[in-house]
Amino acid sequence: MYRNAPPLECRKLCVEWMQPLLDFLRAIQEAGDSELFHPHAFTEEAVKNVIHQVRKDVYCVLVEGQQILGYGMLRGWDEGFEIPSLGIAIHPSARGAGLGRALMYILHASARRKGATRVRLRVKPENSRATKLYEDLGYEFQYEEAGYLVGFLDWGSLPI
Repeated sequence: MYRNAPPLECRKLCVEWMQPLLDFLRAIQEAGDSELFHPHAFTEEAVKNVIHQVRKDVYCVLVEGQQILGYGMLRGWDEGFEIPSLGIAIHPSARGAGLGRALMYILHASARRKGATRVRLRVKPENSRATKLYEDLGYEFQYEEAGYLVGFLDWGSLPI
């Protein structure tokens, strides 16, 4: 089905990806998933702010040609936090192909290269597919906060 598809690439979020990201966010919203993933407003202004204001945080897109299949981030460093918060979303039409796991690996490697010893994330308890992925990757959910499970991945607890 996708034999002639362009190769997958992980790219830093920049102005070039603004419109494709807005299209991606619209697909997330139309699928009813904006309750599960809402790192910022799904507006042009919010995306511009992310692109232009990021210093230490990491925002990236998983792309196939000009289509964004995944959006990921490590954020919190720009606000002074030591432990970054990780967030990902996969395009509704691209789910079930291992892209979420691949994007998580990329973000974990980026966090480690930037010196993070742990990564934090939040997930709605009803998002069982994401919760299972995170647990499979070694996240331990430690408490609930405002309707979200809060999990941590500690590099010291993982085999290298």
